[in-house]
Amino acid sequence: MSTTATVGVIGLGTIGLRVSRNLAKKGFSTVVWNRTPKKEPNFVDSPAAVAEKATIIQIFLSDDRAVLQIIETLKTSLRSDHLLLIHSTISPDTVREVQALISSSGAHVIDAPFTGSRVAAENGQMVFYVAGAREDLERARPILEASSKAIIDFDHVGDASTVKIATNLITAAIVESLAEALAITTAANIEPQKLVRAIEFNASRSVTGDMKLAQIIKRDFEPHFSLANMLKDSRLGLTLAKKAGVSLPLTATLEKQFSSLAEKGLGEKDFAIVSTAVLDQLPC
Repeated sequence: MSTTATVGVIGLGTIGLRVSRNLAKKGFSTVVWNRTPKKEPNFVDSPAAVAEKATIIQIFLSDDRAVLQIIETLKTSLRSDHLLLIHSTISPDTVREVQALISSSGAHVIDAPFTGSRVAAENGQMVFYVAGAREDLERARPILEASSKAIIDFDHVGDASTVKIATNLITAAIVESLAEALAITTAANIEPQKLVRAIEFNASRSVTGDMKLAQIIKRDFEPHFSLANMLKDSRLGLTLAKKAGVSLPLTATLEKQFSSLAEKGLGEKDFAIVSTAVLDQLPC
């Protein structure tokens, strides 16, 4: 059974690709585009072709620059019935800039970053943080529900992006703490699985810890969330902090570690590879 809305998806990376497939499974008509062509159903040849066929467009791009570039490409094709969902983790100022750039067309914008990795996207278990006009949010809700287990509303465009950046800083800190805990227990000749077991019954346990500690122990850094993305988000957090006149000492330290690893060509590895900065100090 097909739904009435045709949904466009721009950016078929780890998440966008899986979101487009979830939409198709849920009965939505879709059109998709990616800078690098992919053999996906209803792949079109340009962002303008997406806008021609779809009035609701989900945008999954890597960073602020990529989002602004695609908006420049799209804006002459937009009409007042278009609704853009900006899913990238970018500066709240950039989301507001997108809103300003397309205002003359009458098109609408929802600030809609998400939390959830590749597996969550595959299983339709993402969580979207959203901010926008109430009528726009109601229009977008069925599309967001196709890939999510929860949708959390915020008051103003930019707020959702700010919270997304903040939560990613927490995730980075958890991974660093796990690496340091593993380092001191390993140095004491305690088996890693004993630490895992102890954390299961400790107040420090988290979903992030459950996922990442196993990766760290195995040295398995297949990307679920890349180092390059966490480096970007750390820098976004530091920029927000500077504007607010506050310091983020842990984030500043981690940003340096992420940057050093990225300079070694490890940007596409999972960000949990930051653990090696601590663990590689242990004697073999």
